[in-house]
Amino acid sequence: MKRYIEQFPRAGEVILFDRSWYNRAMVEPVMGFCSPAQYKQFMNRVLEYERSFIADGRTRLIKLYSSVSKEEQARRFERRRNDPLRQWKLSEVDLQAQELWDEFTEKKYQLLKKTHTADLPWYVIRSDDKRRARLETIKVILKAVPYRGRSRSLDLVPDPRIVVPGDVERKGMNRARKKTGRFEE
Repeated sequence: MKRYIEQFPRAGEVILFDRSWYNRAMVEPVMGFCSPAQYKQFMNRVLEYERSFIADGRTRLIKLYSSVSKEEQARRFERRRNDPLRQWKLSEVDLQAQELWDEFTEKKYQLLKKTHTADLPWYVIRSDDKRRARLETIKVILKAVPYRGRSRSLDLVPDPRIVVPGDVERKGMNRARKKTGRFEE
């Protein structure tokens, strides 16, 4: 967690982390970049750490999880592999992601189970359609942050087909696992 502290916002700033803040919960254990003890330590401490940042009431933490289907991820990776302007986006971890899909999905389930709370909720953004996902993400952020000049006539209610609360996503994943024996997204 120490590696991100310098990146946290100062007064009046907005900071967006990609999956990096939760790398220890997702990528690192699946790829073998951390030990099981390091993973467990992170999972046991992350909520306490996040709460320390929002305790003063002036800092807001909005946890967004962009979720893409396995098929869409494969399509995007193939496009990156073949498009010279997108090849820089494709990493070794990305190339292994399809093979490790079930392991990543298990870590997603554990992440939602252990770190989605009433005061620090996750919003899972269905991201197969990038444009809609981006628009709905903006709605989540604008709805969560009070600001001057906000038009009360704006519809900031997220589309429930795109934005799913973390606990709802986890319950759906659990139902699928009970029904089919594996997580399905």
